[in-house]
Order: sequence, then structure tokens, then C-alpha cells
Amino acid sequence: MRERAIPEATVARLPLYLRSLVDMTERGMQTISSEGLAEAAGVNSAKVRKDLSYLGSYGTRGVGYDVEYLIYQISRELGLTQDWNCVIVGVGNLGRALANYRGFGERGFRVSALVDIDETKIGKPVDSMVVEDFADLERIVKEREISIGIVATTAAAAQDAADRLVSAGVKSILNFAPTVLQVPDDVSLRKVDLSIELQILSFYEQRKSALETVRRGKRLTASASKSTRP
Repeated sequence: MRERAIPEATVARLPLYLRSLVDMTERGMQTISSEGLAEAAGVNSAKVRKDLSYLGSYGTRGVGYDVEYLIYQISRELGLTQDWNCVIVGVGNLGRALANYRGFGERGFRVSALVDIDETKIGKPVDSMVVEDFADLERIVKEREISIGIVATTAAAAQDAADRLVSAGVKSILNFAPTVLQVPDDVSLRKVDLSIELQILSFYEQRKSALETVRRGKRLTASASKSTRP
């Protein structure tokens, strides 16, 4: 058993390292320094070394980290050495897009069911699956050993979806609905809010635009000053 628990902040960075390392293997890289991994993942090298020390990986001085072994270590820590069955609740545009996303399967997450309350969608095919009735959620979770519930409903329907998932025995929920969900303490909940991410990008775009306006003003001022010199 590990002597030190891995901090949540470290857990949140492990997927960033994993994505960067997989990209490196595709480029034929066999080893990587902490500085190289830090640059690829967008963090500082000291943080990389500390994070990886929780996995018992310290690298080799002058050589760095073995990329393939580090991928294995991080994948094992994240539970990606086994498959996890998922159910998508809500088969609107977002739910369909998630169902068609191949990256889930490649990373060990198998979308095993799609459910909705809309009778016009139930029984209709989406990719290689058929949309099932939300009323059958408990049976579906039990029979297919669902571990993760993905909420892709409207905001108004999201809490009910989460409640039903919890009642069915699902202990991990990924919420795409634009609302805050309440779940029991023993249920892991992660939220993906695309509107918030866009608003953050808007902030940076606005700041860059303002800085460019200031720079343009300074250039014009400097140019005018030069033109008035005797």
C-alpha cells in the first residue's frame, strides 16, 4: 500500500502528462526529461518531478524518464489498465457527439448504453447502439456493470438524472449539463462546463485586444513625436 496519498491537484495533472507522453511515443521518443515533459504539459519541471515521485518514478540523472514505462505507471494509477463501462444519459446533440467520440474506447471507457426519456429517440440507432428508455436505467446499470454515468441532459433534467444514477448504484458521474449537481459524499462528481471555458477564453481575448490597442497607441505616439522633431 502507498505510503503517501496522491493529492487531487496531482491527479488532475496526470492525464496531461499521459497525453503528452503518448504524443511522444508517436514521434518515436523513448526518454524524456522532466523539463521536456513540463514544457509539453504546460507546467513547471519541479512540479513534474514531485508529481511523478508519488508514483515512485524518479527518472535517471542525465537520461530522464522512460516514456513507455511512465505511460504504464500513469495508466495504472488512473485505472486505465482496465475497461470502464459508461452510460450516457440524454441523447441530444451533445449526447450523440459523445456517443460517437472514438477517444473514449481508445482510453478504456466503453460507452455501453444510451438512455433518454424522449419516446421519439428511444429505439433509434446512434452509431452502433440503440437508445434505451431512461426508465430502465437501474436494470441497465446492473446488467452491464456500469461504473460511470455521463449526464448530457438539459440543466432542468440533470439533477433527476444524477439522482437516478446514484440510486442505481453508480458512484462516478461526469456532468456536462450547465448546472451544479448535488450528490452524496461517496459519489465522485466531475463537471465539464463548456460555457465557462469559453468565457475564460473571452477574457484572454479581450485582454490581448486591449494590450494590442495600447501598443498601437504607443507606436502612433512615438511616430508622431519623431515627425515633429526639428
